[in-house]
Amino acid sequence: MPHDDLIETPHGPARVDTDQPTGPAGALLLLGHGAGGGVDAPDLLALRDAAVAAGLVVARVTQPYRVAGRRAPAPAGHLDTAWTAVSTVLRERHPGVPVVVGGRSSGARVACRTARGVGAAGVVALAFPLHPPGRPERSRAAELTTGVPTLVVNGDRDPFGVPEPGPDVRVVIRPGQRHDLRGDPPGTAALVIDWLREHGWVRS
Repeated sequence: MPHDDLIETPHGPARVDTDQPTGPAGALLLLGHGAGGGVDAPDLLALRDAAVAAGLVVARVTQPYRVAGRRAPAPAGHLDTAWTAVSTVLRERHPGVPVVVGGRSSGARVACRTARGVGAAGVVALAFPLHPPGRPERSRAAELTTGVPTLVVNGDRDPFGVPEPGPDVRVVIRPGQRHDLRGDPPGTAALVIDWLREHGWVRS
């Protein structure tokens, strides 16, 4: 059964919706939302369902500004600090398993920037916004240098661009899909589960 609660952060309470697998967990997967969206985005829900079925605990984190009813995102530093505070609490609640962090769009950026600081084993970045639409010179590619295995799943029609792969960065391109990745959420989730399985984070 899902469980949701509020966790205090330096920037107000964040909400966490947690879904538990049956049996022992293989890993803890933390997922963050896009800048103006929520944790009920189709790709996040599909990934939650697939990950729980594969034996992971999944915690979807709603940032404090969204809990407070604001749509305009908080500054990056606030997002990172709140995410880190929530991650610390969730690691204590679920000890002894690897932690994989991720999210979509803005949530993917937060997960990448904080991965090393929160002790993540890996990062899942859905619809990573490489640059603002029409502004390729403002690249955020450096944020993908997480120091841990990182999976990026982007649509080839995403106006925010598609990152290039790197030494620890695998990029999977979804043909015909845009930034919302709404074309085939279960297919996107299956790609992520395959990658998690490769790294031993799916319960056998």
